[in-house]
Amino acid sequence: MRSLAQFIGTIALFLAVSLTSTLQAQARVEDAEQLVVKSEFTVKNMWDHPEFANYVRHYLRQSKAVVVIPSMLKGGFLIGGEGGSGILMARGANNEWSYPAFLAIGSASFGLQFGGQSSEMLLIVMTGRGLQAILDDQVQIGGEISGAIGPYGSGAEASTTSNMDADVIAYSISKGAFLGFNVEGTALVPRESLNREYYGQSVSPSEIVLKGVVGNPQADQLRQTLKELMTKQ
Repeated sequence: MRSLAQFIGTIALFLAVSLTSTLQAQARVEDAEQLVVKSEFTVKNMWDHPEFANYVRHYLRQSKAVVVIPSMLKGGFLIGGEGGSGILMARGANNEWSYPAFLAIGSASFGLQFGGQSSEMLLIVMTGRGLQAILDDQVQIGGEISGAIGPYGSGAEASTTSNMDADVIAYSISKGAFLGFNVEGTALVPRESLNREYYGQSVSPSEIVLKGVVGNPQADQLRQTLKELMTKQ
């Protein structure tokens, strides 16, 4: 009887662990889907922002890729994916956009800059070198690639700004207001678990955004929105 009870207990434990793993995987899929939905709102917010809309539009139309972070929190250091999660999408021919690869982002300086606020962030990748560095597992802006805060206001024309030399141009807003921050030291790392659960298989960021080996129709609305914005006057 004791052996039977132990056996039943073992089976119950196995089922509980299996159920937990299934629920965790389902939660990751839901997290990824919400991130995609929220990213569309962030892109639209940046595109129409009164302080820098012209600049964002100018840069996006010349970009190689974009990283969208719908929510970046104070003190969010890159430990266990905390701090902020975002998506990377590459721009192809005819303004077709790739499916998203999921990333974690963080910087030790953000806690001081954000002051407890949640913010939205847009990192516009201007060079092939910048895109490749992000795809090469992990990267730090100001280290492997250069970054700059994008211009804002009406003081200069977007086409004449010197920030075009940067690999990545960054914009951030909090509660609708432009947010000054230090992009140097920002780290980007792939979120392998989200990529795996969202696409149903283990897949690298490069396979997602450059090779196009996987897709998920849940992201088609975001891809279409980006394409339409590129041709919008």
